[in-house]
Amino acid sequence: MIKINLLPVRAAQKKEKLRSQLSILFLSLLAVSVACGAEYFRVVAKVESKKAQISSVETEINQLKKKIGEVSRYKNLQADLKKKLEILQVLKDGRSGPVHLLDELNHALPEKLWLTGYSVSEGNVVVDGVAVDENVVASFMEKLGASPYYGDVELKGISQLVMNEVKLQKFTLNCKATKPVK
Repeated sequence: MIKINLLPVRAAQKKEKLRSQLSILFLSLLAVSVACGAEYFRVVAKVESKKAQISSVETEINQLKKKIGEVSRYKNLQADLKKKLEILQVLKDGRSGPVHLLDELNHALPEKLWLTGYSVSEGNVVVDGVAVDENVVASFMEKLGASPYYGDVELKGISQLVMNEVKLQKFTLNCKATKPVK
């Protein structure tokens, strides 16, 4: 009887089949590894790109914050300057006001009338004086009331005063100091 040994062929076929399957497995693993590596490097490149964008945006934000700080500093300086200019204008207006008040008072003074007191407080003017008679006081009140710098002239009180056997009229006037319209 002839004996055929098929076992080594089968074993060789099995080995060959196993070898081809292992090579396919390794090639598949290698292909998957290469694909994963490529995806990893693509994602890392994207992350680096986004980090660079974030860094540039943060730099721009910091520059804009500096500019905003400078703008707010200039606004504060502008507000301070406006306040100073307003104060200077008030001082400038106040500087010439008393001169005009006294000049108008001088023009309104009639003969035979003497002033004994003059005070200005917050726009209210009090004038004390002595006159020969009531008509002189009335004339003084009319002239003072016609002035653009004095308004609401009122006689607060008048009394008779005797000096060296001469009868005089002592008076007190109240009025408002006004600014004439330019």
